[in-house]
Amino acid sequence: MSTSVRRPLFVATILAGSFLLFLVQPMVARMALPRLGGAPNVWNSAMVVYQVLLLAGYGYAHALSRLSLRRQAVVHLALLALGALTLPIALADLAPPSPGWEVLWVPLLLLATIGPVFFVMSAQAPLMQRWYAADPNAGEPWALYAASNLGSFAGLIAYPLLAEPLLSIRAQSVAWSLGYGVLFLFVALSAWSRWQAPALARTQAEEPAETIGARRILTWLSLSAVPSGLLLSTTTHLTTDVFAMPLLWVIPLGLYLLSFVVAFSDRRGLAQAVTLVAPALMLFAGGYAMISATAGTMTVAVGTLALLFVVAVALHGRMYDSRPGASQLTLFYWVMSAGGALGGVFTALVAPQVFDWVWEHPTLILAAAALLPLPERLDWTRLGGLDPAMSRIALGVLIVAAVFFSGQLLALVNDRDHALVQLFLVLLLTTIGLLLLPWRWTYVGLLLMMMVAQGGLSTIQQTLAGYRTRSYFGIYTVYDNQVEKTRLLVHGTTLHGKQSLEPGRRLEPTTYYGDTSGIGLALDQAPAMFGPHARVGVVGLGTGTLACRHKPGQSWTFFEIDPAVVRFSRDGTFSFLKTCAPDARIVVGDARLELARARPGSFDVLAIDAFSSDAIPLHLMTDEAVAVYERALSPQGLLMIHVSNNYIELEPVLAAIAARHRLHALVRLDAPSGELTVASSWVALTRDPTKLATLKAGSRKLEWRAIEPAQGDAWTDDHASVLPYIRWRNILGKR
Repeated sequence: MSTSVRRPLFVATILAGSFLLFLVQPMVARMALPRLGGAPNVWNSAMVVYQVLLLAGYGYAHALSRLSLRRQAVVHLALLALGALTLPIALADLAPPSPGWEVLWVPLLLLATIGPVFFVMSAQAPLMQRWYAADPNAGEPWALYAASNLGSFAGLIAYPLLAEPLLSIRAQSVAWSLGYGVLFLFVALSAWSRWQAPALARTQAEEPAETIGARRILTWLSLSAVPSGLLLSTTTHLTTDVFAMPLLWVIPLGLYLLSFVVAFSDRRGLAQAVTLVAPALMLFAGGYAMISATAGTMTVAVGTLALLFVVAVALHGRMYDSRPGASQLTLFYWVMSAGGALGGVFTALVAPQVFDWVWEHPTLILAAAALLPLPERLDWTRLGGLDPAMSRIALGVLIVAAVFFSGQLLALVNDRDHALVQLFLVLLLTTIGLLLLPWRWTYVGLLLMMMVAQGGLSTIQQTLAGYRTRSYFGIYTVYDNQVEKTRLLVHGTTLHGKQSLEPGRRLEPTTYYGDTSGIGLALDQAPAMFGPHARVGVVGLGTGTLACRHKPGQSWTFFEIDPAVVRFSRDGTFSFLKTCAPDARIVVGDARLELARARPGSFDVLAIDAFSSDAIPLHLMTDEAVAVYERALSPQGLLMIHVSNNYIELEPVLAAIAARHRLHALVRLDAPSGELTVASSWVALTRDPTKLATLKAGSRKLEWRAIEPAQGDAWTDDHASVLPYIRWRNILGKR
C-alpha cells in the first residue's frame, strides 16, 4: 500500500476505536453493578477514571509523536498487542472497601479492571490524526476528531439499546474483544499506509514549533474543564433533584460527545448558530440551576440537557477556533484532556466532600457564562454613533430593571396560578440579559439573580439551616413540615421517611410502612408465622420507621450501606430506632455482600427496601441476589421486597425470579388515606405456601393478589435490562 491520503481508512480506524472505547465504559460499570450499586456518584467516579486514563493516553500520544512514524507504529502496535493479553475483560478481584472509602475504592477497582486497555486505546484519536496529517495532501486533520466523537456517541447509545438487552456480560466481553482485534487490524493498515513517510515525519519534527504561551494553555484548560464538569454535575443534578429517570445518565454524556462533533466540524455554520443562541439559553434554562429536590419537571430536565449541549458546543467551538497548527496537535489534545480530567475530579471527587448539595452545578454554569464567546453582532454598544455616556446610562437602567423583575419573579416562584406571568418575567429578564452582554460580569450577575429567584433561595436557606447531608451515595434533606407537623427525609426526588412531631404519634409507622402496607401486615403476622422469637432482617435503614414494628423477644438486624443514614437514627434526628428497637444490630456495608457472609438460615423475615432516589437497585433484584436472600432465610422464611417505583415495573421481574426459584408469591398494593402514609407495593415470597395463607388470613380482609406473570427471563448478574420494563407513560407524563 503506497503513501496516500487514505481518509476513509483513518476515519474507519478512529470510528472503531472510539466506538469500542465508549462501549466498554458502560459495560464495565454494568459488570461492577453487583458490587457497587447504581448511585449517581458511582457513574461519576467511573467517568473520572476514564478521563484520567484519557489524559494519560493523550500524554502518551503526545510523547510518541516526537518519534518517526515507523517507530510510532511499532511502539503503538506493540502496546495494543500487550493490551490484548488482558482480554476478555473481567472485573478485578479487590476486597470490599471499608465504609467511607468508596470514593477511592471505586476508581481503584475500575483502574484495575480496564486501565491497561483503556489507556492504549485512548491514544487512538490524536495519534491517528497525527498519522493522517503526515501526508502533505491530506489537509487539516481536525475534522477527524468530530468523527471520533461520533463513534463515541454510537458506542454509548449502542450499549443500553443493543448490547445490554441482547447479550450477557460474558458475551459482551467476548464480542468487545473481537472488536479489539478488528481495531488492531485497522491500526496496522493505517501504519502501513504511512510507512513510506518517515522522512516527512523527520522534516516536520525539524520545523520550528508554534509557540504556545501559558495564557493560551490556561484558556484551553478552562474551556475543556467547565463542559466536562458540567457533564457530571448535570447528570447528578438531574438524576438526584429533577427527574430520576432510568438510563438518564446516557443522555448527558451523549450530548457532550455530540458537542465535539459540531464544534470540530469543518463546516462552521451549525457551531456558530449554536454559539449565537447560547447567551439567551444560558439565562432562560440556566436560571433553573438551583432547583432542589422534588421541584423538577420534564420541562426543566429538557432545558437542563439543552443547556449542557449548547454550552459544550460554544466552549468547545471557542477552543477549536484557538487551535494551534497540526505540529502541536497532540499537545492541544493533551491539554484538552487535562482540562476534562480537572473538571471531572472537581465534580466527582472534590464537590461531594465540600458541598452539602449539588452546588457544583450552578457554579459551573456561572463559570460557563463567564467563558462564553460573545458574538460581535450581539454587542449593541458598537453601533455607529452611539455616545459612550448613553451606554453607561443604559447600563444603569438595565441593572435597575433586572433587580426589579428578579424580585417579582422571586415573589411568584411557587405560585402555580401565575405560571404564565412567571414565563413572561423569565423572557423579559432573558432579553435584559442579552442587552447586558457587552458587560460580561453584569450578565453573569443577572444569571445568578435568576437562579436565586427560581428556586435558589429555598435551596440556599436549606443549606444555611443545615438541613442537608451529602455522602458518596447521595444527598439527603431533613426538614420539618410545620403544617403537617412532621419531619421528613428526602433523597433526591423520593420521600424516604417521615416522622410525626405530635407527641402522641411520634412512633406511628409512616410512609411505605403503614398498618395496611405489605410489610406492615407481614411483620404483624411474624409471631403467628415464626413464633415470639422471630429473627427479622431489613435491607435499607432509612429513617428506621420499621423498627417500631419490633416486638418483645424478636431480634432485628438492619443493613445500611451509607453511614450518613445511620447517623440520622443514632443522633436522634429520627427516634424510631432508639425508642422502639434500641438493641437492633446495624451492619454498615453493601447488604448483598454482608448477607452472603451471614450464617445460613439467619432470618425468618427479610425485607428488601434499598432504593437510591428512584434509581433501580438492579444488583439487589437479580437471580443471584435472591439466591443470597434464600440462603440467609430459614427454610420457611418470608422474603418481602419493596417494588414501588415511578418508572420501572418491577413486579414481572420478580415473577420470573420466583418461577426460577419455585417460590410462592403474593402482592400487596396499598393506597392508604392517612396523611402520614403513602401508596406502596410489596411482594411477599416464600418456599412455604402456608406462610402466605397465614399472612392472608391475618390481614384483616385486606387484599393480597397473585403476582403478575413474568414477561421475560429473570434478571441475572450476567444479563439484565430495564428497557422492557420502563413505564414510558409515567416518564413522558410526569408533572
